[in-house]
Amino acid sequence: MLNRSVAPVFSKTFSLDLPNPQIVKLPRAVDLVYLQGIQQEVFKLEVIFNAGKWQEPKPGLAHFTSIMLDKGVSGKSSREIAEVLDYYGAQVEISSGYDFVSISLYGLKKFITEILPIFIEILANPVFADEELDLQKKIFLQNLEINEKKTSFIASRLIRKNIFGSSHPYGNSVEKRNVDDITRDDLKNYFTSNFLPYEIYLVGSLESQQIQWLIDQLSLLRFGSPIANKDFTIKSEDSTLHIARPDGVQSSIRMGMRTINRGHADYFSLLLLNHILGGYFGSRLMKNIREEKGLTYGIYSSLNPFKNDCMFSIGADVDKINVELTISEIKKEIETLCINQINEDELDVATSHLLGGIQLEMANPFSTFDKIKNVRLNQLGKEYYNNLFSSVKSISPEELQVTALKYFNAKRLTVVSVG
Repeated sequence: MLNRSVAPVFSKTFSLDLPNPQIVKLPRAVDLVYLQGIQQEVFKLEVIFNAGKWQEPKPGLAHFTSIMLDKGVSGKSSREIAEVLDYYGAQVEISSGYDFVSISLYGLKKFITEILPIFIEILANPVFADEELDLQKKIFLQNLEINEKKTSFIASRLIRKNIFGSSHPYGNSVEKRNVDDITRDDLKNYFTSNFLPYEIYLVGSLESQQIQWLIDQLSLLRFGSPIANKDFTIKSEDSTLHIARPDGVQSSIRMGMRTINRGHADYFSLLLLNHILGGYFGSRLMKNIREEKGLTYGIYSSLNPFKNDCMFSIGADVDKINVELTISEIKKEIETLCINQINEDELDVATSHLLGGIQLEMANPFSTFDKIKNVRLNQLGKEYYNNLFSSVKSISPEELQVTALKYFNAKRLTVVSVG
């Protein structure tokens, strides 16, 4: 009989075994990656295009081509498309990133035959109407005008620009002149050349006949190899930049530099080291800058991996009179990681928080599938997360200090402040 007066034995286990999805080959060897087992009566279909900022011939094309897909197809206006999706409780989600464009359809599986054909139309036959494009441009420019009044927005753009260069896809930003320069023909040409399915992901427990019908529908899409645009030179700009905003009292600080990407042997160690520095609420930057000195409400550090590069960054918003002090304290924390070894208690807490957070991200099938997608799109290998867990659990204070000495050099940081 269970003795409820005695607490159960505490067990801390960290592992992450991703499920094995089914792979169906579509035309031109494009993979449909299908994960079953979801209990709810819903599904998510996500089509990935190799059409992000890395591929666009001029800034803004990836964004505007993407958001115009559901703004009208042959025979249906944007309003009519929205009405059909709303009637069946479906949703289209469009995300244009640095490397890829993702177009997703969420819906109830009992209505898949009603909503999938219009989704295929969105992906195959957008009309890019001039009036819709004009409207989207106005919306973008209005949002840009609002954002350019925010110090955090300006600082975040500048840190990327100064690290990668204004002509690099990871460093450039869409400006008003870029928006004015985009035409309907630009969108049509970019759609034709690059909006070809790269991989397709499906999660949901569909019936076998629904799966076959879905495969037949997907086969109606255009398949082929997108035009590549990969000849970019990194040209770093100002290593230190301070932009004054006399009308405000707050300044936004961004610091960063290029670093190793996910495929590097030292990446897991660097990931844990970043977590200790500024990756969670109990980090060293939080304890120093927020709790001890009261300079900010929040400060973070992060690794921002792209497909073809990676950026280490630190960010905080502070009173403008405290900018230099904050930057100095951040650099001291980085130098301390290089000089002194981390004690075992701090290491244990940070390790548990990092790995526990990744496990928590597996709370539903959609987020689990995001891990599978991350592995495939970035060619990390199917054991990537298992390797991450086993490596992070075994990292010693000595190894972390070696990692800090190799990759955390405060003198190499690009520094931007706005305010």
